[in-house]
Order: sequence, then C-alpha cells, then structure tokens
Amino acid sequence: MSYRPIRKAVFPVAGLGTRFLPATKSVPKELLPVVDRPLIQYAVDEAREAGIEQMIFVTGRGKGAIEDYFDMAYEAEATQRERGKDLSALEGTRLSPGNAVFLRQQEPLGLGHAIWCARDIVGDEPFAILLPDEFMKGAPGRGCLKQMVEAYDKVGGNLVCALEVPMADTPSYGVIDPGARDGALTEVKGLVEKPAPGTAPSNLILPGRYILQPEVMKILETQEKGAGGEIQLTDAMASMIGSQPFHGVTFDGRRFDCGSKAGYIEANLALALDREDLGDHIREFALAELGVSGIAAAA
Repeated sequence: MSYRPIRKAVFPVAGLGTRFLPATKSVPKELLPVVDRPLIQYAVDEAREAGIEQMIFVTGRGKGAIEDYFDMAYEAEATQRERGKDLSALEGTRLSPGNAVFLRQQEPLGLGHAIWCARDIVGDEPFAILLPDEFMKGAPGRGCLKQMVEAYDKVGGNLVCALEVPMADTPSYGVIDPGARDGALTEVKGLVEKPAPGTAPSNLILPGRYILQPEVMKILETQEKGAGGEIQLTDAMASMIGSQPFHGVTFDGRRFDCGSKAGYIEANLALALDREDLGDHIREFALAELGVSGIAAAA
C-alpha cells in the first residue's frame, strides 16, 4: 500500500532560549554552532536527507537572523571568490526560492500552537516536525527523520520518534503508553505529557521528531491548554489515537539535548571527536585535561 509522501517539514523556532542567556540575547539558540554548523542547519540537512522539499519555519520576534542565514550572503561570497577561497562551507545554507517559508508565532502559547500557526502552509498533506535543539545523530545516510519516513512508507498514519530514558527522567517529556512491538516499531496506545514522578506508562519518550496527518491541525484549533499552561502537541496527538494508525519508531543513533548546556557541550565534543580534522587534537586535549586517573574515574 502506498501513502501520501512527506514533502513538508515544520521547524518551531520561536523559543527564547533563556537557558543560554546571555548568548541568546542577540543570537537565536537555533544558530548556536555545534563545532562549525548551527543547530538549525543540522535539522534542515536531516530533513533534506529524508526527502523533504519545503521547510516551514515558525519564528518569533528577534529571530530574523534565521531567515538571513538561509539567504544569500553576498558580501561573504563575493569576498571569498575574490580571494580564491573555497565556498564549499556555504553549501546547504541557501534554500531554493519557494522551498523556505517563514511565519510568526506572535504569542508563546506552546508547541502545539506553534505547529497550528503553519496550518495554511501544511494544507491537507501529512508533514514532519523537527525540533532543532534535539540533535539526532544517526549513521551517515541514516538520519532520524529518514528512519521515520522509511517506517511511514510501511505503516502510514502518525509516527513519533521514540527513545528510552531512565524512568526518573520521564517527568520532563512526553511519554508513550506502548502496545505491541515489532522491531523498531511500537504501537502507541496513549501519550502523556510530562507525567508526575512514578506515573509514567513507560520509559519511551518523544525526543522531538514527528510525522503527523493534517487532521491534527483541526484538533489544535480548539485545543485547550495543558501542562505548563501551554497548548501541548502531545495532547492533540493523543486524541488522534484510535482513529488513525499511531506508532513510535525507536531511533537507531544518538540524541543530544541541545536545549540544555550539558547536552550542547556533549554534542560539540562528540562531533569534534568524529571529525578527521579535529578528532585527534580534541582527544589529546581531553586526555591531558582529565589525566589518566580522571579518565579511569569517568569510566
């Protein structure tokens, strides 16, 4: 059976990034670099790899730099050319005309509200959602969204990325109430947003990647506020369970929570260690900083 292809992706990028103040006073958190590429670039590259054609950015006040980032950089490009410099570092930073849409979430009413703001652009198509500060690192050619699109091509319906965490961490996330499992696929019987300690139905959380049917927009239109006094996407998705197929896809890769300082530093370290031009130097630096005894203690 064939399902309608996933051609559009929504990137909710209106958040203030207060955990990274004062850096985010003037720089959107989505433009903070992991080694030498901003977080939003990694998310867009992941979407492209999965076959996404149109990128929809839901921004807010002070986020104009994101739109500028994906535009031409006339001065930089002209200067580099005049000096005979390599321009390959800029590949992927310019989105084709019509393939990038920028719109505003004028009030910080939650993730569900941010997604609803993109309703007219999404239209009647299934679509993906990527939260850029959830950095998902898969094997080359096997990004998180690509794994999810491959699963969607088999089962259709709605899919969420699923990730196992310690039970003590579940109050910070949306959590899956799981049904039958088939390899990386898990039937979703229910969803709970930020359950109270000790009440989570599983340790499978939602780490910021979704493929949803357009009917979710109708639900969000009248969705009441939930956890944190915000319009929660998890609540809208939960109301679709039973009327449409719903599965979790366990991600084969590593996830870094770049919404936290520790996770952001971990992502920088992990990617630097993977780089041919940086790995040896960073490894030597880390060993020297920690010392042999420190490495043994960390292990």
